[in-house]
Amino acid sequence: MTAEKDDLGQFEDKRLTRVEEEQLGNLAHEEEHEESKLEALRRHPRACAWCMYALVVVVLTAFESSASGSILGIPEFRKDFGYAVVSGGKTQYTLSANWQSAFLGGPVAASTIGTILVGPLADRFGRRPIVMINLALTFGAISMEFVAETPALFFGGRFLSGLTIGFLTSIMMTYISDIAPMPLRGLFTCLVALTYTLAGFIASIILKFTGSYNNRWAYRAIFCSQYGFAVICSLFVWFMPESPWWLVSKGRRSQALINLSKLGYAPDVAHRRLAYMESTLEKVRAETEASTYLECLRKSNRRRTIISLAPASIQLLAGVSFSFSYFTYYAQLAGYSTPEAFRLYVGLRVLAVAGNVISWFLIDRVGRRRLVLWGLFAMTVVLMLIGALAVVGEHGNTTALKGTVALMMVYGFCYQVSYAPTLYTILAEVPTSRLRLKTISIGLTVEGALSLTLAFVLPRLFNVDKANLGGKIAFIFGGLGVISLVYLWFALPETAGRTFQELDEMFMKGIPTRKFAGYVCDSKSTGAATEPKGLEDTTKETKTVQI
Repeated sequence: MTAEKDDLGQFEDKRLTRVEEEQLGNLAHEEEHEESKLEALRRHPRACAWCMYALVVVVLTAFESSASGSILGIPEFRKDFGYAVVSGGKTQYTLSANWQSAFLGGPVAASTIGTILVGPLADRFGRRPIVMINLALTFGAISMEFVAETPALFFGGRFLSGLTIGFLTSIMMTYISDIAPMPLRGLFTCLVALTYTLAGFIASIILKFTGSYNNRWAYRAIFCSQYGFAVICSLFVWFMPESPWWLVSKGRRSQALINLSKLGYAPDVAHRRLAYMESTLEKVRAETEASTYLECLRKSNRRRTIISLAPASIQLLAGVSFSFSYFTYYAQLAGYSTPEAFRLYVGLRVLAVAGNVISWFLIDRVGRRRLVLWGLFAMTVVLMLIGALAVVGEHGNTTALKGTVALMMVYGFCYQVSYAPTLYTILAEVPTSRLRLKTISIGLTVEGALSLTLAFVLPRLFNVDKANLGGKIAFIFGGLGVISLVYLWFALPETAGRTFQELDEMFMKGIPTRKFAGYVCDSKSTGAATEPKGLEDTTKETKTVQI
């Protein structure tokens, strides 16, 4: 019992002078730069474990999102919630454009509402309580989808599900960025893209075995499987540490130290991390007088907000929603049977997973900027080729049509090996610490608004009973990709290997985009940091000093 009290005493708060706090903060800053990925993984296993938990929660949200897009390719779902259409002498079932737009756009609209509300609510009550409430709501959403027999009830379940997705995605991305060790920040935020790919892969496996059923279990099975993810996330949320960055921003130093200990930091390291957080937040306080959404659009934060949200929004303009959400439906229109279309969808997800795994080794070595630019360039080229083959396929060339399906799989690989993982890293690391959650919320809101627009526009451009553009729609996305590529070339800086303090300094000084990579920050040029007297490493001494 005495030993336990001694351990807890190590985390007792001790007020430092401004100079001592600055020295401790600089020491923590240097330690982040000196750590390799393997060292960070070995020294901070608990923090890494909670990052993995956050990723599991994102898998839950991604699986729900993927399920809603995938069910459009299930004939039994279209039969139960749609109507018959005779095309080329064949009878096919399709959803009305209005309900199709509602099923795809409703969750996006709800998610957008969630991302707007999450900022003030999570800043007021903390990350952990909001996560707990939304996990509870997830069970209600899944149940509504599972028992639905009318489009209206199914839409209600999808809408509630979208609301929880907006809350949980924003919070967990912020949480990962808050607690991940700097050498692993790029990797863990990069893994957010993998969660979406894995969720889609799992959904494709389920659909491969159930999608061709001649009853409601063809689509109900995938909703039933969501319960498993929800249960796992709900079991561990009770032990989830609160974000130390949020606690420090609220002046709750003692609780921040306790939660740093829950994340596995030893007492001396926890105090250095606390000093670093306070020093970082203090330096940006003049730039963020109040932690509101308007502050994201003022001073240097305006530039940071635009950079953060640009890649996430541009992915939609570059055809991601078409290539993934409409893949099985388009494959069937191209001449593949339903089982073949689902097998190809599994192949698409396998390629996406492989691409994301490769990106783990590129995200820091190649850099954020180059990975985004080269990735978008490759995606744009593939889109133009898809459009060209679709034109050839219009004249009865089935080989060309099936070639467009193959190119959509190539597109998926290019997207996941470069652009997809990097956009989440940029969204999470570019905002200043005080405004990170709100900036992520703005980014996801803008992305959601674009996605909502496309959810209503795409069916009218793509469907056989509307404009019937089919694969030629790739020309539109390819043209937008060219424009986006030019913009990102001039606007997107390199942020790999930078601490939050260094990023704050460079943005506040207005460093030009092309000079980010080689810029030497003041914190690096001032020399080695030293630990204040009396706060030396307590792990090297007996536990007689109470900090």
